[in-house]
Amino acid sequence: MADPEVEHRCGMIAVLGRPNVGKSTLVNSLVGEHLSIVSPKPQTTRHRILGVVQREHAQLLLVDTPGLHRARGRGALNRVLNRTAQQAVEGIDAILVMVDATRITEEDRDVVALIAASDAPAVLAVNKVDKIKRKDALLPVLRMLGELAPWRAVVPVSVTRGTNVAELEAELTRLLPVAPPAYPADQFTDRSTNFLIAERVREQAMMLLQAEVPYGVTVEVERTEEEGKRLIVHASIVVERDSQKGIVIGNGGEMLKRIGTRARKSLIALLGRPIHLQLWVKVRDGWSADERALQQLGYDDR
Repeated sequence: MADPEVEHRCGMIAVLGRPNVGKSTLVNSLVGEHLSIVSPKPQTTRHRILGVVQREHAQLLLVDTPGLHRARGRGALNRVLNRTAQQAVEGIDAILVMVDATRITEEDRDVVALIAASDAPAVLAVNKVDKIKRKDALLPVLRMLGELAPWRAVVPVSVTRGTNVAELEAELTRLLPVAPPAYPADQFTDRSTNFLIAERVREQAMMLLQAEVPYGVTVEVERTEEEGKRLIVHASIVVERDSQKGIVIGNGGEMLKRIGTRARKSLIALLGRPIHLQLWVKVRDGWSADERALQQLGYDDR
């Protein structure tokens, strides 16, 4: 039972950082659900995804974003991903910037520069500190990072080990306005079920496919059907070239079957019901270089 004497806080927090610093892993950890898909490959997160952290006296609305990177003419998809991350600072209450303690890059500095575009207070999370064996080597890194911006707090964390994650959450909560909850107590995102299904399929494609193929893959849910307790899902894995189609299908359909089997298990855990997943592979020439195609595929939040 919530204590009526304690004020409730609620607000939007943009989670920013270059690729693979641990943003999605942190969001999933705080939300308590496997909301944002994760893989070791850059550009796994391609959308702005809201995760609702439900606490007794607070509701943190975390906006997970694509990793900000230097596109260098890589194409329309890269421009859209950067634009999605940059726009996340608009209309929010606080900013969380994440960096990897083991490697500070110019892209990290690009992310820090974004906070100047917002009046919102910012916290810096320095992730993966468990990978630094000599703790005295961490101090100059923290000192250097602390001088980059007027942070409200600098928190060294290890998201995978849970080190200082509660402390980071407390720092963020303090920055939020006093306000009632924005979402019901049982809701953990504002994204549709079809979006979550497509992302789970793409996650397995990212994990299983090698080289450049995962970056030419997206997923569309064509339709879903209710059959008693079972949900039947018809979805397409969309690739850019015929050669990629063959790789995704694999010898005798083996790769497509592996992707489907792993995605189905993931969806059963997410949705809590039996799933029948029917996958096809389609070619849409050069979709990642076509801004109109990206909008049709749901990649441009504008």
